[in-house]
Amino acid sequence: MPRSSNWSLTTTSLSESIFNYRKEHGRTYHAYKDGKYIFPNDEREADRLDLQHHLLRITYANKLFFAPLSDPKRCLDVGTGTGIWAIDFADEFPECEVTGIDLSPNQPTMVPPNVKFVVDDAEDVWLYQEKFDFIHARLLSGCFADWPAFIRQSFENLEPGGWLELQDYGLPVKSADGTHIGTEMYRWGELLCEAGRKIGRPLGSDVYPHFEEWMRQAGFVDIQTRMFMWPSNSWPKDPFMKDLGRWNQVNIIDGLEAFCMALLTRALGWQKSEVDVFVAKIAADFRNKKIHAYFPMPVVFGRKPW
Repeated sequence: MPRSSNWSLTTTSLSESIFNYRKEHGRTYHAYKDGKYIFPNDEREADRLDLQHHLLRITYANKLFFAPLSDPKRCLDVGTGTGIWAIDFADEFPECEVTGIDLSPNQPTMVPPNVKFVVDDAEDVWLYQEKFDFIHARLLSGCFADWPAFIRQSFENLEPGGWLELQDYGLPVKSADGTHIGTEMYRWGELLCEAGRKIGRPLGSDVYPHFEEWMRQAGFVDIQTRMFMWPSNSWPKDPFMKDLGRWNQVNIIDGLEAFCMALLTRALGWQKSEVDVFVAKIAADFRNKKIHAYFPMPVVFGRKPW
């Protein structure tokens, strides 16, 4: 994968070994801090992440963020992935210096001049020389062993008046009429949460309900929550939600193997063949319009006091 001219390593001793990705069950995973991130970093997953970004833009009425920013000068995008959010944010704020960090150097070659990408681990001690006006962390459930520690570091590395925004998802799925109960789709969420707890990296509904509390404990004020939902498919009658569900069905079915493979094989001891069968059953549920399931999609943001 070509390196961006705005792409760099951390100041720690890193080498070409970061490109020697782990290969496992037909997927590739990051090499730097091997094993910390439980989802693939291959081209197939990168394509899905970009699709997911556009799905989020639709969900949020084309907003990239909800915090009331005012002329931000420095922004940190944690877990930047393909870098697509950081690039869009940099285009919207051309005077803002945007840094995207990730365990994998998976970002594009051509980027705006105010963007740089760094291979770094957000669980390490942060050594940034300047503080940020905005820290953005999106869909990082399952990425942190200690969420409160990450939120505290974010607080410490924000300028007074700066904002932290967490955008995430809930698992297992829910429904208003109980049609999700007893489905493979629901069991999938329970198993992923169980696996996350077992490896010490909680995800989904083990994480997001605590965001406000953890931010308050870290010292944030003016904390607000916006709750959205992603239907499992096109079951809703509302045209907007129906379209959202249609796109989310593609997003989830394309990502099922990525979501399941490492977690279920490493944490719960499943065989690849068992995961393959399970993925097919989950996908069938996501195509079933009689199951009126949805994912809670919370956005929580708070300000560091002046």
